[in-house]
Amino acid sequence: MCDIWKRKDGREFHAADLERHRESIRTLGVKHVVLTGGEPLLNRELGAICEFFHDLGLRVTLLTTGLLLQKKADVVARGFDDIIISIDGPPEVHDRIRRVSGAFRTLQKGVMEVRSHRSQILISCRTTVQKLNHTHLRATVSAARSLGLDSISFLAADISSAAFNREERWAPERQKEIALSRAEVSELEEEIELLIQMHQEDIDRGFIVESNAKLRRIGTRFREHIDGTPPKAPICNAPWVSAVIEVDGSVRPCFFHPSVSNAHQLTLEEAINSETALSFRSRLQVASNPVCQRCVCSLNYAR
Repeated sequence: MCDIWKRKDGREFHAADLERHRESIRTLGVKHVVLTGGEPLLNRELGAICEFFHDLGLRVTLLTTGLLLQKKADVVARGFDDIIISIDGPPEVHDRIRRVSGAFRTLQKGVMEVRSHRSQILISCRTTVQKLNHTHLRATVSAARSLGLDSISFLAADISSAAFNREERWAPERQKEIALSRAEVSELEEEIELLIQMHQEDIDRGFIVESNAKLRRIGTRFREHIDGTPPKAPICNAPWVSAVIEVDGSVRPCFFHPSVSNAHQLTLEEAINSETALSFRSRLQVASNPVCQRCVCSLNYAR
């Protein structure tokens, strides 16, 4: 569902690139960094990057496919406070969507290897709901249990945005590969109700991160896409409490909105307080903004 892997320039972050932002991180009171991609475990300076953030007292989270966890278990166990793995379903479904034979088994070995280095590290998973897994939510919960994970979350596939290195919004043909038909939305909604019915205790205890209402919202997102009805924006304060820095230095208010500055040319403090950034935040009305209305992955951070 992400096209970042299609980058052809081979760019990656270097630990030295972060040094210019050291004082900004302190001044801004940054608390948490998430390393995502593409695949962060491909970065050749990952250990040094994690060390930079830990020296500043930050929590560091890894967002990964899990395919390299076994190979990189030592640096992961030393460098990260928690891990979020992308899981697409039970083993056969996961492998089919990833188009990698044995992908689920590979990440299972990776989880075991990381835990052999650091048994108490928090490892959770995130599942993007789409055409090929929309009837397998309960089986995905069971798969997460089989891996010994600490929690699982679900979100609808992002079908309509130009985020995640998409040069433009997906063409209708590509959308149809991921989006659900009316009949499939009905199947999804039935699956969600069965998930709630059979796993209410997991929801109450937080093993399934979403509330009942948020789980049901996943089906609504797909219905909005089919019907062309105005979607309702989630509650979100991401542009005011966080920023996304891409490998080319682009600084975005979140994954979905356009760049407002560049961290290769400015310090982080200067970048998020550039004239363009300040203007964007002052004008943004989440409830009525078309990009926010289509968002499938919001943040509502409370200090």
